[in-house]
Amino acid sequence: MHPVTAVQSKEKDEDQSIHDKRMALYRKTEAMTQIPWYYIAAIDQYERNSNDDSSDDDLVSISIPNEQWFGLGNSSMITDSRIISFFNGEGKDGNGDGKADPDQPEDVLYTMANILLTYGQTKDDLKIALWHYYQRDLTVQTIVNTANVFQKLNRIKLTKRDFPLDTNYNYTINNNFGDRRGFGGVRIHEGSDIFADYGTPVKSTTYGVVELKGWNLYGGWRIGIRDINNIYHYYAHLSSYNNDLDVGDVVQPGDVLGKVGSTGYGPPGTSGKFPPHLHYGMYQDNGTKEWTFNPHPYLKRWERMTQSD
Repeated sequence: MHPVTAVQSKEKDEDQSIHDKRMALYRKTEAMTQIPWYYIAAIDQYERNSNDDSSDDDLVSISIPNEQWFGLGNSSMITDSRIISFFNGEGKDGNGDGKADPDQPEDVLYTMANILLTYGQTKDDLKIALWHYYQRDLTVQTIVNTANVFQKLNRIKLTKRDFPLDTNYNYTINNNFGDRRGFGGVRIHEGSDIFADYGTPVKSTTYGVVELKGWNLYGGWRIGIRDINNIYHYYAHLSSYNNDLDVGDVVQPGDVLGKVGSTGYGPPGTSGKFPPHLHYGMYQDNGTKEWTFNPHPYLKRWERMTQSD
């Protein structure tokens, strides 16, 4: 282990501080509205990873459209909460200063919680509220998944990562993202292959929720995990699963998902059409579309992190 420098220590303290401040705001909003803090935190997390203008240093990243906040007739965008109410705007005063300011974190969280509250407080009510606000199934699913992670772990600072294979085994990482593939029609390879022996344990790299589990024509026995950063992680060609793992389960870095195999390129049960390996893919969602990107730099980083522990 390398010694922690003064700069690293300061950065760690500042990082912890902003997470503590966020949690305090989420808890306060829950006390005021009875909307569970982990839903409010999940919405904020989703928007932080969707908005180009958001920064990890922003206390709150939720952005509510001006027309919805101020009301259609409030063209001057007056923040007086009484004026906003007069124009049927939804902006709320969350800190008691008489103003509903979209640049004030307490006001933003209180407003969002009240938007949700109009539909009710049950889990199904909140899912309906999220759909009406975002009008996108994947967005609702991502926010609910993240809320489940926050609820189970009871914290929001979740920065640990892990390498997807047990590094005590032999393996080779191929940087073959974008290579041509012919099975099923000409297409590109949407991931990196990590070659290893049959039965090598496959692990979760991140915090998230199991979104898919089962057979895929190309990927064989595969698992899909949606993480708290709006990224979908795809593990393919497995020989077997962790029997305790089901769709909807929350996973953490290092949790065993299954074992390396060579399944796929055919109907259920097809195996051995290529050497055993893990196909690992990553897909980013920005609230409008989802796209694949090269996981190789992340795999190398996580490998270094895992080996240094």
